[in-house]
Amino acid sequence: MTPFPADNPYLTKGFEPVRCECECVDLPVEGEIPQQLSGSLYRIGPNPQFAPRGPYNPLLGDGMVHAFHIHAGRVSYRNRWVRTWQFQQERSAGRALFATSGNPRDCDPQVAGVVTDGVANTALVWHAGRLLALEEGHAPIEIHPDSLDTLGGWSFAGELPGNMSAHPKIDPQTGEMLFFANFPRRDFSGALELYVAEASGRLIRQQRITAPFAALVHDFAISRDFVIFFVCPLTLSLERLRSGRPPIAWEPQRQTWVGIVSRSSLTEVCWLKIRPVMVWHFINAFNEGEVICVDVCQQEAAAFAQVSGKTAEPDALRQLATRWTFRWGGSPCAAEQRLSEVVCEYPSVDGRSTGQSYRYAYVACGGGPGTPDLFHRALGAFDHVTGEMRVYRAGETCAVAEPLFVPRSERAQEGDGYLLSVVFEERRNASHLAIFDARRIDGGPIGRAFLDHRVPMGFHGLWKPRTPASAAIR
Repeated sequence: MTPFPADNPYLTKGFEPVRCECECVDLPVEGEIPQQLSGSLYRIGPNPQFAPRGPYNPLLGDGMVHAFHIHAGRVSYRNRWVRTWQFQQERSAGRALFATSGNPRDCDPQVAGVVTDGVANTALVWHAGRLLALEEGHAPIEIHPDSLDTLGGWSFAGELPGNMSAHPKIDPQTGEMLFFANFPRRDFSGALELYVAEASGRLIRQQRITAPFAALVHDFAISRDFVIFFVCPLTLSLERLRSGRPPIAWEPQRQTWVGIVSRSSLTEVCWLKIRPVMVWHFINAFNEGEVICVDVCQQEAAAFAQVSGKTAEPDALRQLATRWTFRWGGSPCAAEQRLSEVVCEYPSVDGRSTGQSYRYAYVACGGGPGTPDLFHRALGAFDHVTGEMRVYRAGETCAVAEPLFVPRSERAQEGDGYLLSVVFEERRNASHLAIFDARRIDGGPIGRAFLDHRVPMGFHGLWKPRTPASAAIR
């Protein structure tokens, strides 16, 4: 088998793929696994099965799902590749066929021009009794929540005409799932298609929105009454692609446009122009009447060159928690407030607070874009009331994944619960699951469950509470 390139930082150390699927029945535990903690932590990310053809972009690596099933103080583990059509074609060929560079010219000639169902490697959502693996260029792939077997593509009973964003939002009050498609049905005009699926999973509403220009829009936010998009000037140009120039470029002169959509109609859209900033991930949003607060992890520039070839200074790539305040239907003014000076990314909140006024946000920090370190080495818990960011530092040889909050009980107050993250240890070349008391993460993990292999650094995760129908820990 061809080895993975040793000079690509996204294929070595914490990013190095694992070659096998496995099950671990009862992981060794240090400290305490709380008895109240009962459910499954899922992680997803790129794990190419074969050495890539040409340049490697982790956004295009085969997706693998990792599950830590937790119950009665015990932890089991399982991993499985998402068996997309693309994955199965390469498995049959015994080698990579599809380009991971983003350039179709790097594909094997035998699959040139072939349309696939993607790699399903970016995020996960649990909705209407289905576990869906997501990536924004294609429709979801359904995964069995216990075995992690691939059940096949899911198009909302044929109602989804094309792709779906990787970051849907679940309204905790209604159970509705809101999501969008960027470049829907291969439309590169700047179109965004917004969808609403009711709690049962039925697609009930959709609306096409025209953005000021075609850009990479990765995430969005919802509040009680609004949907919020940031269309940042990281543009996609087919004309540049056809002429052999980079198709993606940072064009700050276009500025950033904020689209605010009324949830009551989906047809009322207000576009506001702010200074050029880059936002990949939203923390949360809420509104009080016509005043809308939107919290984001924000960069001064994207890590892509401008059309001229000019690149941003490293400090401009640092991601910082920032609040923007807008007004619907009134003057188009916007206020910007820096929440913390701690460089951070991969934010999450208590899911019960999605779209509502909230107190706590959780982030990966201590590294990442704009810093000398590719990995995040710390976890942070930000308190909007005190303005304090509590930080747990995992150490110089440990890399942390996106933290996820789990309430202590269904009725527990916001912030009363546990924070979960998967940590890669360079010295062991293996990972462990770390569990924190969310109120005092700076005190370190209260429990850890150890694997004897890596969980490659991926993108996003999901917590699913255990139900009576869930499989028991084996």
